Amino acid sequence: MKAIITRQFKKVLISKVSIICFTSTLVAFLCFLYAYFIEPYNIQVSTTNVFSGKLVNESLRIVHISDLHCDTKTRNEYKLKELINPLQPDIIVFTGDSLNSLQALPNFKASLQGLNAKFGKFAVKGNIDVWYYDQQDVFSETGFKVLDNEAIKLKKGNEIFHIAGIPYGSEYMTKKVIDKIPSSTYNVFLYHTPDLIEDKNIKNIDLYLAGHTHGGQIRLPLYGALVTLSKFGKKYEMGRYQVQDTLLYVNRGIGMEGGSAPRMRFLARPEITVVDVKPKKLGIE
Repeated sequence: MKAIITRQFKKVLISKVSIICFTSTLVAFLCFLYAYFIEPYNIQVSTTNVFSGKLVNESLRIVHISDLHCDTKTRNEYKLKELINPLQPDIIVFTGDSLNSLQALPNFKASLQGLNAKFGKFAVKGNIDVWYYDQQDVFSETGFKVLDNEAIKLKKGNEIFHIAGIPYGSEYMTKKVIDKIPSSTYNVFLYHTPDLIEDKNIKNIDLYLAGHTHGGQIRLPLYGALVTLSKFGKKYEMGRYQVQDTLLYVNRGIGMEGGSAPRMRFLARPEITVVDVKPKKLGIE
């Protein structure tokens, strides 16, 4: 009798283990299909409001994109126009990493050419742009002004803004560029990675916009990004952070890592960020 009970128990146990294994395998397979075929094409438009005492009457709408990583296979490039132009941005900024392949350059240029902004389109070069395409005229015909260790003054109504940017690898220029900007105006800083946010030279900067991390590109529930390629690791992996007097926003990017990296996203949808900078009297910061 005892032997019969033991055999039945083993059968039940084996059956339960088999069900668990089958279910786990099925879930993993479905997650793989989602990460490969669905999420990389499912762009999220994220809106964040910023209220500043430096503004009195005018607001500034910034649309932030990053990390297009264009491949020869077209993915999200031609969605940008239909998603961004109806937002009526004052300025559009791109924080670097244009291509995974030089053959994709026409796709990259075409995707940026169709974007409209009232007061200008601005870009900084990411690590991919500097390492592999620095000798290529990547941004010509796109309408984007590449900020090469410089700051630009913008005026909307009676309000003055500054937008500054440096290419990846030019950290030594941070102080020189930022020192040109008065502290009385609302100031935006563009750099490919969030790695300068704790730099002592990041002063007078109200808004720091970056990309590079892709939000991890592959994330786990309750843990987040597996890899960010930032010197801060997971500290600034994606989204909004207040770091002393500077607001940092890390965009998850539009494309995916090149080379042999898998063209997948999981729990890290491609992102377009809308930053609405408004007078403080319109809300509570």
